[in-house]
Amino acid sequence: MASENSPLLAYRLLGDEGVAFSANGAGGPGGASARKLSTFLGVVVPTVLSMFSIVVFLRIVMISRTLGPEVGGSIGLMFYLANVCGCAVSLLGLVEAVLDVFGAESAKSNGLHVLPQGYGWSLLYGSLLLGLVGGVCTLGAGLYARASFLTFLLVSGSLALVLVSFVAVGPRSIPLTPRPGPNGSSLPPQVGHFTGFNSSTLKANLGAGYAKDYTTGAMMNFASVFAVLFNGCTGIMAGANMSGELKDPSRAIPLGTIVAVAYTFFIYALLFFLSSFTCDRTLLQEDYGFFRAISLWPPLVLIGIYATSLSASMSSLIGASRILHALAQDDLFGVILAPAKVVSRTGNPWGAVLYSWGLVQLVLLAGKLNTLAAVVTVFYLVAYAAVDLSCLSLEWASAPNFRPTFNLFSWHTCLLGVASCLLMMFLISPGAAGGSLLLMGLLSALLTARGGPSSWGYVSQALLFHQVRKYLLRLDVRKDHVKFWRPQLLLLVGNPRGALPLLRLANQLKKGGLYVLGHVTLGDLDCLPSDPVQPQYGAWLSLVDRAQVKAFVDLTLSPSVRQGAQHLLRISGLGGMKPNTLVLGFYDDAVPQDHFLTDPAFSEAADGTQEGGSPALSTLFPPPRAPGSPRALSPQDYVATVADALKMNKNVVLARACGALPPERLSRGSGGTSQPHHVDVWPLNLLRPRGGPGYVDVCGLFLLQMATILGMVPAWHSARLRIFLCLGPREAPGAAEGRLRALLSQLRIRAEVQEVVWGEGAGAAEPEEEEEGDFVNGRRGDAEAEALAGSANALVRAQQGRSRGGGPGGPEGGPEGGSEGGDGEGGPATALTFLYLPRPPADPARYTRYLALLEILTRDLGPTLLIHGVTPVTCTDL
Repeated sequence: MASENSPLLAYRLLGDEGVAFSANGAGGPGGASARKLSTFLGVVVPTVLSMFSIVVFLRIVMISRTLGPEVGGSIGLMFYLANVCGCAVSLLGLVEAVLDVFGAESAKSNGLHVLPQGYGWSLLYGSLLLGLVGGVCTLGAGLYARASFLTFLLVSGSLALVLVSFVAVGPRSIPLTPRPGPNGSSLPPQVGHFTGFNSSTLKANLGAGYAKDYTTGAMMNFASVFAVLFNGCTGIMAGANMSGELKDPSRAIPLGTIVAVAYTFFIYALLFFLSSFTCDRTLLQEDYGFFRAISLWPPLVLIGIYATSLSASMSSLIGASRILHALAQDDLFGVILAPAKVVSRTGNPWGAVLYSWGLVQLVLLAGKLNTLAAVVTVFYLVAYAAVDLSCLSLEWASAPNFRPTFNLFSWHTCLLGVASCLLMMFLISPGAAGGSLLLMGLLSALLTARGGPSSWGYVSQALLFHQVRKYLLRLDVRKDHVKFWRPQLLLLVGNPRGALPLLRLANQLKKGGLYVLGHVTLGDLDCLPSDPVQPQYGAWLSLVDRAQVKAFVDLTLSPSVRQGAQHLLRISGLGGMKPNTLVLGFYDDAVPQDHFLTDPAFSEAADGTQEGGSPALSTLFPPPRAPGSPRALSPQDYVATVADALKMNKNVVLARACGALPPERLSRGSGGTSQPHHVDVWPLNLLRPRGGPGYVDVCGLFLLQMATILGMVPAWHSARLRIFLCLGPREAPGAAEGRLRALLSQLRIRAEVQEVVWGEGAGAAEPEEEEEGDFVNGRRGDAEAEALAGSANALVRAQQGRSRGGGPGGPEGGPEGGSEGGDGEGGPATALTFLYLPRPPADPARYTRYLALLEILTRDLGPTLLIHGVTPVTCTDL
């Protein structure tokens, strides 16, 4: 939603007569005072003159933001290069026309042969003309518009004389300039014929009959003819290039462009018809300037040639400068285009004009008009294909704000335009087409690496939204099957400073599923002037980017963390993509750690800013909780949150001491360079080891599934999965192990199975028979329950194959948001331990005791995940 200071809502009142909207503000170079051109002078005239280029007189023989900064910026630069090359083509055509009459070596009999000829002289003449054109464009759009209008009158008069001449001039023979032969000798002179209106002439001209181009010596074909003639259509964007100078661009551009296209199409078609009806093929192929030979007054044709060439070059140069100025203003290419931002007091971007003038000067080195024609055509076709692609994307995205004034199109015509442009590009010049697409790809990669401005719109996001919405509707939860189950995690984070290791571990556990970072802000909206949650999203999204995790962010405001967790569990996700597993950091008394200080991904400048000048994340999140300070979540509410999740049929994962994991275990790359470690799984309730259905209940299978998923992550490929079975003294060894191995074979899980006997751990004792929930629910004494938890802890530590010192882990990542403990002493053999999480007691008064038992159970075990699964996750059916 636009804020109250959005440019959409900025306006100024004009007395009592109404409201005038100004996108750039009133006054100044970019304001309304700089917009002076009407539809006719600003769009129709430049477009007509650009389309009535040198092709009309010398080649009539031959028939960004929408896509985002990465693609839009590269296409904008390609269109800029097309305008630069188009300016050079017009100037080279003008030089060719001038030398054809005034050149010292010209074979024309009716000319003043005073100008020296040669490559160097042609370059000099083109440079002088470019200086004239650049001077007009540097002085501003007003002078350009007046010069264009004068040129428009001259060109229109010249074309009118040509059209009249087709009717008024009688049949005549026209001597043609002798062409050089293969060995340097001249070929016999030829004669072309103007027959007047003759059906035999029209019939003879209907076939293709391609011949060599006498200016380049290259054999012509349909693609090369199209390439040259297409330059007469490249001015269709000339009016759009002047949008910054127009009084009413939204009306002037579509109306003026349509009028100009219709007018030029009619003139072109009429000239083609009259030429093919009255001129034989020899005249058409051997004299590109035959209009003068059949004109009632040849000098006026020359004036038209010179005028339209100058006008087309001016239009291309001023259009190129406006495109370059826009690219520079958007800061897409950094300091390289910084001088192109410079404007005069009247708003004329003379810096961009000088930039473009220099590039046109380089292009003039190419020499021949037809040599550049293919390159120019390919560049323009790339740009036009991009315009069609933009409309196609917006049409497919069903963007509500895509309401073009000209709406006589559909996605079918857009798709046809894209396909036609790409096809003609490769027909004209496969090399130039491939090179232009490669160049555009490199530019897109460069802009992607630099990062685009956030103010641009990305049509890719609109397309993704449109498609994702459709697929979410098709993702029917009623069709879910256990064979395709995957974890969809909601990780509740209090302060991400202490939760980074858990945040990355959860990213590894998701296995292509949904991953949501949830955070509860304490407060009551009734007592606040505005929602404090909305401004926090930017910081959390930056956290996701810096941590390089594939997660969504969901924040809420609630009077308590427990209620906020309930809200997030209910409303996070959409349709069939909703969290099925709640992940919390463990709740204990460990001192929180600040991982922002040690993680290389969160290194920041000394002044508290990130690259690009944005605020550092360390300034957006509060420091970790000080030891002994009040906590936002009580032990009672912590266990109640776990109980709430289980009541809502959500699986629960409690993570302890994840900060002890080495960095390579949490990285996105392979962990093959580290020493192999074990991942231990205890798929039974160690606080009730001999009761219940055994080792393959739903929760036990859930532990196996989660451990197997973690092993699929490259960073955990080297870890070996071990599954432990506890046997009492009256149980026969091997029986339970055989059943478990058979199950693992069916589930295609590779793991090492070990049987252990109660009493192997230090201080462990064989428990007596107990009923369901005896220890957790308090039907046994506290001392007896703590002894059992201690025995289980000793048993697990003994199987880990290491002795631990150091302290326990902390409440990292939990609603409270603390930190984890460090490594123990010695070389660990177990990287991560999966333990069965018993259900919380039914009596809330026992919650604190339950949490104390979990603390004893996991004390000094290193990185540990306590998991309780309530949903089936595996299936042995094929």
